[in-house]
Amino acid sequence: MPPKRSRPAQGAGKRKPIQGHASNAKPTTSAPVPLDLQQLLLNIFKDSFAGRLESDIHPLLQEVKGHLYNRDFRTAFGREDYLEAYAARWSPSRALGYLQVLVELEEVKNILGSSGEHVQKVVCVGGGAGAEIVALGGFLNYQRLATNGESEKTSVKLDIVAIDIADWSSIDATLLQKIITPPPLSKYASAAAQAANMPLLEPEDFNVTFHQLDILNAGLSVLNPLLQGASLVTIMFTLNELYSTSISLTQKFLLNLTSCLPEGALLLVIDSPGSYSTVTLNGAEKKYPMQWLLDHTLLRQEPKSGAAPWTKLTEDESKWFRLDDAMSYPIELENMRFQLHLYKRTV
Repeated sequence: MPPKRSRPAQGAGKRKPIQGHASNAKPTTSAPVPLDLQQLLLNIFKDSFAGRLESDIHPLLQEVKGHLYNRDFRTAFGREDYLEAYAARWSPSRALGYLQVLVELEEVKNILGSSGEHVQKVVCVGGGAGAEIVALGGFLNYQRLATNGESEKTSVKLDIVAIDIADWSSIDATLLQKIITPPPLSKYASAAAQAANMPLLEPEDFNVTFHQLDILNAGLSVLNPLLQGASLVTIMFTLNELYSTSISLTQKFLLNLTSCLPEGALLLVIDSPGSYSTVTLNGAEKKYPMQWLLDHTLLRQEPKSGAAPWTKLTEDESKWFRLDDAMSYPIELENMRFQLHLYKRTV
């Protein structure tokens, strides 16, 4: 599975959000995630990659950007310093955007934030760069704060399975460690500040396992143990790259994913708006929207049952997540424009 492509950094210094957007883009409408929680998540990235961010990261980012532009994913994600630079630059804003999406989707909140004590499995396809991991950590923290004082507090624990073609294992391990340990304090911090210093989540509540895997060439016997029992599968800024690599192999993967997931599981797809893939039929090339290809695979009726294996719960062809100007981060971050599709496994 090819890693995600990203837009370039625009320079150093305090964040300067990119403002341009299409006329049909729709802003988020529900209440935003509290700013203090958003800043906590940014701090997780800042603390995880402090050494990289304290140096001049921009020449490294330009190298990574050049390899991504040339679709040389093997080189772009073949060095540890490239992985750190990518995760430090592009994952923080995506993590905040993903968190806002999770909070907005009632179906996700219902399945991941229900009362009672149990473990929910979430599989993040293409999730090696850590944005999904930190977003899910923030989501669990958000849910617990939202139910504080209620008679039935959520005690859901999350078991995250991150899958990617590049070896992001050390990056994910670093981010996990920052999620489950208290943030660093100044040596001059008061006793009260030290006593109040808590991790985003307790270690027993949040587990992350990384698997390096070429998802397009993985058989059902390999995929089934990773996907089996998942309540939620995410494919964030990855699906169109999969289609660009091979439409037939991507369709096969989606069918395998369908056969592995239980009834009631959710599939959340986020990607760049206006994504198209080229299909060749009878020697002629034609471009199809990514969401058309996705719906064609998931919503087509099965011959035996006469029903489609998935139901589409919601979609948005163009949406924005905008970072608040109050947020602080060592380098510039970008707003996120995306399309969104949420499906539920029905049969």
